[in-house]
Amino acid sequence: MNKIDIRTVNVVQYIYPLREGGSLPAIVKADDGFLYVLKFRGAGQGKKALIAEFIGGELARAIGLKVPEIVFMNLDDSFSKTEPDEEIQDLLKFSVGLNLGLHFLSSAITYDPLVSKVDTKIASKVVLLDSIISNIDRTAKNTNLLNWNNELWIIDNGASFYFHHNWETWKNHLTRTFPLIKDHVLLQKATNLSEAAIEIKELLNETKINEIVSSIPENWLLSEADSLSTYEIREAYIQYINTRISNIDLLVKEANDAR
Repeated sequence: MNKIDIRTVNVVQYIYPLREGGSLPAIVKADDGFLYVLKFRGAGQGKKALIAEFIGGELARAIGLKVPEIVFMNLDDSFSKTEPDEEIQDLLKFSVGLNLGLHFLSSAITYDPLVSKVDTKIASKVVLLDSIISNIDRTAKNTNLLNWNNELWIIDNGASFYFHHNWETWKNHLTRTFPLIKDHVLLQKATNLSEAAIEIKELLNETKINEIVSSIPENWLLSEADSLSTYEIREAYIQYINTRISNIDLLVKEANDAR
């Protein structure tokens, strides 16, 4: 199975935590000289939040939305030994291994629905993407969108695919729509949903979806609490996304009705 090209880098410096995030992501420097926002495998939602972040980000990129480069980041055990803050020390200790990083967009500002402008086609794509991936966290209270260089950038997809926290019942979600889209921060500006849906169906074909899901690190899929094998979990993500896209007209209607 083909994979998408994701770089792997090593963390060389822990710079500071981003305390506005509940999972305490951090700004770090990697051995390629760049700064990244590091999402930790040892944080509250664990590796599943990294999987959601990865799939959501790469699906967004595939449909033409702006997403910071996503990399896999190796964290060794030396950082926890020099960290004075006990909470961060524990987080670093539990996150040794492969984590996820997003290229840090210096001087980016948080999207403000009252001030920021956004193209209606882009807004429509973001709304449909979040319906597809069941992202419950792109609201006016927490937009998880940035303005950088006069463009809208997608970040923080970690609250998506919430069904994966209980694999016993995941198939129950296949035929559901996404009523929580009514709270989406871009819903009022998403006036090109039908046009966006056509483009998404063309761009998110089965090959692209398989490539993205195949690129999830095997270790992130391993959990003693899960009843499925890693192969079955990959197949479940693929089936879920394909089913959502095949039902995209229902998602379009739901979003239009909510708007």
